[in-house]
Amino acid sequence: MENSLLWQVFVTLGSLERKHLDQWLCSPFFCRREQPLQLYRYLQTCLDKGVAPAASATGFASRELNLLMSEVLGHIEHFLVYRERFEVEENFPLNLATAYRKRGLEKHFRQRLHKARVQWAQQPYRHAEYFEAQAGIEYEWYQFLSMDRRTEALNLQDLSDQTDTAYIARKLRQACMALSHQTVYNAEYRFGLLDAVLDHVRHSERLQELPAVALYYNCYLFLTESEGEGFFQRFKEQLLAQQESLPVEEQRNLHLLAINYCIRQINRLAPGYFREALDLYQSALRAELLFENGLLSHFAYNNIVAIAIKVGEHDWVRQFIENYAQHLEKKHRNASYHLNLARVEYERRDMRAALLHLQQADYKDLINNLIAKTLQLKIYYETDEFDTLDAHLQSMQTFIRRQRVIGYHKTNYLNIIRYTRQLMQRHAAGRQVRERLRQKITSEPVLTEKEWFLEQLSGG
Repeated sequence: MENSLLWQVFVTLGSLERKHLDQWLCSPFFCRREQPLQLYRYLQTCLDKGVAPAASATGFASRELNLLMSEVLGHIEHFLVYRERFEVEENFPLNLATAYRKRGLEKHFRQRLHKARVQWAQQPYRHAEYFEAQAGIEYEWYQFLSMDRRTEALNLQDLSDQTDTAYIARKLRQACMALSHQTVYNAEYRFGLLDAVLDHVRHSERLQELPAVALYYNCYLFLTESEGEGFFQRFKEQLLAQQESLPVEEQRNLHLLAINYCIRQINRLAPGYFREALDLYQSALRAELLFENGLLSHFAYNNIVAIAIKVGEHDWVRQFIENYAQHLEKKHRNASYHLNLARVEYERRDMRAALLHLQQADYKDLINNLIAKTLQLKIYYETDEFDTLDAHLQSMQTFIRRQRVIGYHKTNYLNIIRYTRQLMQRHAAGRQVRERLRQKITSEPVLTEKEWFLEQLSGG
């Protein structure tokens, strides 16, 4: 039974959910038999005692138990759908208005539809879901007005406008998310009607004043246009001024999209974006936008440290490493903590301390592993441990080629290996050869350690 769909769903339920489900199964409206409640309470007992359920302990015959498990699972699924349906409080009056309209209860319908408008207007967010709700309200009003006995003017224009706005807001949001994913992973997406949407927004002052549209519109443009600085600045102004009109999850995603743009500009040798990226990260930290289920992503943790080091915020970054390590997922905590202390020690030029930190963790995470290997590479090069470096480069290259899907990262780290090997030959090479290498590194589109390579060439 412990491998059954029923048990796997059951163990995810919170204590309050289990209590409500018990009440659900006690109600003859939902469940008219005693057996489902008996099995359900047996599962509760197993969970309370910390033991796996056993078919032999249920008191039911094998065939009956199989049918009963399916029945209880069905009740749980209906309960979960019910919870999802009514999770958004503002949806209740609209659903009720629909029921009243179908029963021909005009007064009841008007009251509930008005309440739906008021409740949606009072909630703070103006996201895609808000406009979808407005479209739903207008649709119900249209259905009411278009009944045979109605002579009032129809609201087709309002219905069309709200439907368009809801679609445009969701389409632009999804396009930005897809672009973000596409940058990291080897994936290509078809964007369908997006070009028409962009053109429509471009010619609509009304839409460009709505945060749910304007933010993602400018975001998409700075992510795709070669000269995206102007779009980024407009986006940033809107984000800082209007971010609270969107849910926390969207605020977080928009901050990260802006930060990723800063990182892209940094990779193009625009160092001013280090400060801008750190400001965005610090803003997100203050608003607690980077936490999911109380945890901070180790990717964000690593990026914040790297950027703060570049800006020269050494005191701040040490405090950050210590204070936020406890918020990392346990399986990444030790590796991320020591990796980032190693980065700080490297910046302090204490190579021995940096290597000691690198040796204190098992880097099971792919990106942590590659960051650690790159830091080792730099330490070996700068301490003239060229034999060790040569073996390290070979091992690193083999490791990368064995990874099946790492997209952008694969290109980046293979470039780091390739240019390191060329850098090792710089002393024996002539001036013209070194200059050609400098030009190649400068123009390389995917190379996160570009600044380090150019510094080494200048030092040579």
